[in-house]
Amino acid sequence: MRLEFTKMSGAGNDFVVADNRDGSLCPTREQVARLCHRQFGIGADGLMLLVPCTSGRADWAWQFWNSDGSDAEMCGNGARCFARFVQRATASPLNSISFETVAGVIRAEFEGDRVTVNLTPPQGLRLHEIISTAAGLLEVNSLNTGVPHAVVFVEDADQAMVQERGRELRFHPHFGPRGTNVNFVQVMGPDFIRVRTYERGVEGETLACGTGVSACAMISSRVHGFHSPVRVRVQGGDELRVGFAERDGQFSDVRLNGPASFVFEGRIDI
Repeated sequence: MRLEFTKMSGAGNDFVVADNRDGSLCPTREQVARLCHRQFGIGADGLMLLVPCTSGRADWAWQFWNSDGSDAEMCGNGARCFARFVQRATASPLNSISFETVAGVIRAEFEGDRVTVNLTPPQGLRLHEIISTAAGLLEVNSLNTGVPHAVVFVEDADQAMVQERGRELRFHPHFGPRGTNVNFVQVMGPDFIRVRTYERGVEGETLACGTGVSACAMISSRVHGFHSPVRVRVQGGDELRVGFAERDGQFSDVRLNGPASFVFEGRIDI
């Protein structure tokens, strides 16, 4: 099977994206992992395929896999990249599109090479939980923004043990059975944070995580009194913006703004 693809980057979170509107592509988990492998494949944090929306709820739909070949529910940076890919692949003259994901319908608006996407309403906010780790007791907050995220505030993000502590929390029984993504957050100033993320499914640190920074921004509003929009610097160096509303203790209208770039195009046999 030959795949014609586009490599894209959303603030350093990179993806292989392809047009599967004709339904000819049906990659196995092993093929997805091989495509995303950074030494033996194209190299990416995930694979996204454009498919028709059969529910009538959106303009389009996606099929999305993590780099290890597991199914992925949602990705904020991936959503921005996917939206720009759809805009170009379909030659859409519109300033906005919608597409269906496992987590719900995402709407995207275009501002040059920056894209704003809505995220589904977050669920399961838990604050100030104390979890036992190999390094001792750790205070952890959590929120599901389409996928589950744990949030740990640190004094210095450069010193955060993202790989070691992130992996431990990702597989911690407290977040079982499916595990969680893990974010380490440094407060940089009023309404401004820096975030490093260990991503479930990638099983390592990524340069950015859209659903993760969104969870961090909203939790920061509760823990540190931040106001919308929150600026977020990610490990790749880019700055994302997270807007949201809060009423009666519930978050809504979550919007993630950031870059989405085309890197290169190619074809590969899988």
